[in-house]
Amino acid sequence: MKKILIVMSLLFCTMPALADDKAELTALLSEFLDGASRNDASIHNKYWADELIYTSSGGTRFGKAELMQGVTSRGMLKPEEIDTVYSSEDVRIMQYGDTAVVAFVLVGKSANETKRYLNSGTFVRKNGQWQAVNWQATSKAE
Repeated sequence: MKKILIVMSLLFCTMPALADDKAELTALLSEFLDGASRNDASIHNKYWADELIYTSSGGTRFGKAELMQGVTSRGMLKPEEIDTVYSSEDVRIMQYGDTAVVAFVLVGKSANETKRYLNSGTFVRKNGQWQAVNWQATSKAE
């Protein structure tokens, strides 16, 4: 009976922690999409792990160094230069300890159109920080 109570108490103790992690990952995604809209290199650097494997919707695979080179070569956008604002819909998070899978619909809105992409990322928590180690983007059929 004591073993059952111990197991039950451990399960109930981890449920709030998992909810907190999901809230933290959701907030991180929102912060990232806001920063990506502005092409903010510091946000990109925080979000992506050094060992990142990124597969773009166009079928190109690259790492963090190549991604950051593209971000820094363009520089931070001024408010009047922002042509696309990014947000998320249908965010789904599955957590496995210090690893999480985040899947969502990326929405890119510009003055003329709205595009949607299915995105998924694998995150690992290192030193208390979540970072994406793998990313897959796919154009969404409309």
